[in-house]
Amino acid sequence: MTTLLVLYRRPEGGEEALATLERRYRDEHLPLVARTPGLRATRVGRVAEALGAETDLVLATAMDFDDRAALDAGLGSDAMRAAGRNLREIAPGLATFLVVEDAPDLASAAAQRDG
Repeated sequence: MTTLLVLYRRPEGGEEALATLERRYRDEHLPLVARTPGLRATRVGRVAEALGAETDLVLATAMDFDDRAALDAGLGSDAMRAAGRNLREIAPGLATFLVVEDAPDLASAAAQRDG
């Protein structure tokens, strides 16, 4: 599985600006993302805290695709281009995008220690 992980920083303007970002993200952006071909699941969470440090991160979204080819096809789709245009409007400069690949070799080592 390949995941597009997007981390969002707090907008300037206090709680009102954050509420506006969340509303527009929910009502405008996520419906556009949902139309992306190859998208298997989307998970959105509010960042509650950063352990041992301060953070300006407020939201994290994980979008799952079968593999890198499916992600690349989704990123090139009309739906994702529309979502990108919308995101530049509602959260300019606030998003960091990470492509995360499953690492079964690392996960199996952790499972062996836990077992």
